[in-house]
Amino acid sequence: MIQVHEVSQEFMVGNSVHLALQNITFAAASGDIVAIMGPSGSGKSTLLNIIGGLLTPTRGSVSINGVKVSSLNDNEASALRRKLIGFVFQNFNLIPVLSAYANVEYPLLLQERPPRERRERVMDLLQKVGLEKYAKSLPSQMSGGQQQRIAIARALISNPKVLLGDEPTANLDERTAREVIDLMLRLNVDLGACLIFSTHDQRVADVASRVCRLHNGAMDS
Repeated sequence: MIQVHEVSQEFMVGNSVHLALQNITFAAASGDIVAIMGPSGSGKSTLLNIIGGLLTPTRGSVSINGVKVSSLNDNEASALRRKLIGFVFQNFNLIPVLSAYANVEYPLLLQERPPRERRERVMDLLQKVGLEKYAKSLPSQMSGGQQQRIAIARALISNPKVLLGDEPTANLDERTAREVIDLMLRLNVDLGACLIFSTHDQRVADVASRVCRLHNGAMDS
């Protein structure tokens, strides 16, 4: 499903070139759970952004379902993300003026799906994450764990083949983090998506089928 081949990423910092990633290569299949671990600044978020088509690598390539993501233009990459990729962020990134229902529904509006389909899909996912009773609640009226559950439902609303999570448990207490991990595991089994998470959380690594460790932009062997 996912092929990351000799990916390197350089950034200009002042007059100097900073090598954020160095020749990263790995593959992941449907149903895999991959944990990308490493200290802050090791390149975890940069790698996720490249896999998700938010950033074009300086060298190397990324392919998802045979589509070379790293060669797409902005419009093509956006279309691919809407179709194949879901994102979960540590800060949730919910729209504060929209209800839980509207936050989850938003990607389907962009896809111009019919109202009945949107409602059935949204309510099904809200039920799966255990928050159907909070459909009308604003993010400010929910706990951090509930907001992350809504963010996960939104990420899954288009039935993505790949779910990318950037430190999805970082801002949660221990109990809530465990609940979110258990939820993602259940949804992984139900939906068969490939999950790739950057994380410092050993609990996430413990449930992963593969752990990739980054240090100074390079992947440990």
